[in-house]
Amino acid sequence: MGQRVQRLAAYAVIVRGDRILLSRLSERVTKNELWTLPGGGVDHGEDPRTAVVREVYEETGLRAEIGPTARVFSMHVEDTWRRGRRVDAHSVRIVYDGWVAADAPEPQVMEVDGSTSDAAWQPIAAVLDGSLPTVGLVTEALAEHQAHQRQRVAAYAYVERAGALLLTRNSLRGPHPGVWTLPGGGVDHGESPRDTVVRELHEECGLEGVVGELLTVDDHHFTGTAPSGRSEDFHAIRIVYRATVPEDVEPRVVEVDGTTDAVAWVPLADVAADETRFSSLVRAAVAAAGD
Repeated sequence: MGQRVQRLAAYAVIVRGDRILLSRLSERVTKNELWTLPGGGVDHGEDPRTAVVREVYEETGLRAEIGPTARVFSMHVEDTWRRGRRVDAHSVRIVYDGWVAADAPEPQVMEVDGSTSDAAWQPIAAVLDGSLPTVGLVTEALAEHQAHQRQRVAAYAYVERAGALLLTRNSLRGPHPGVWTLPGGGVDHGESPRDTVVRELHEECGLEGVVGELLTVDDHHFTGTAPSGRSEDFHAIRIVYRATVPEDVEPRVVEVDGTTDAVAWVPLADVAADETRFSSLVRAAVAAAGD
């Protein structure tokens, strides 16, 4: 039996849609193509959460956020070669759920002559079917990974004028980039949903709104990418009010770097003709308004 070696390392599972962020091991580690989770050894005295943020940046060039919980995996290889000597190796690996900003640049390796030669978003399907060669930790961690569960109450404005509907477009930081939806957003703690509509009309459209009657309440459950870049199992409770805005003011986006990048009056005929460009909330509100 070789010399006993124990190693503590920290890694992150960072998922975006149907892809996962992975690092390719360099030739100094293996001559074959082999991908792993971004992460690495915890330095003496270093907090594992600090270590994984550091390692993700060194291996991918991306600034990661790390969730509050982790899973622990253990691997024991009694007889192996490491750096020219026979060892009895035991690895304790802490794996966190992580995320990077939705508009983050493409990954690139920052560390020179390290254990990583490449970084990329890889298809999860290729990991699971074995067509992408990965270390066992990747499939182990994916088997236990679950999108963060979040429930959100939001309030929206249904503003119709001359056969057109006031709509806002999701930015890259939104859950469905490029899709048009009603102006509105999350209800802050202690905030009246009506006040939410007034605030959101100003932030997303630059308009002072007057909130009228309740139009409809619906819910929407989906898994997607949050504005933070985090993968979420999202349940939205959506309260929709009729509202009016001044006729002599053109809408414009006031909030910078938010979840809205455009606002416009969209003919209702366009909404009916092309469902793919508009959120389920728009369709639900239009149906309720027509009842």
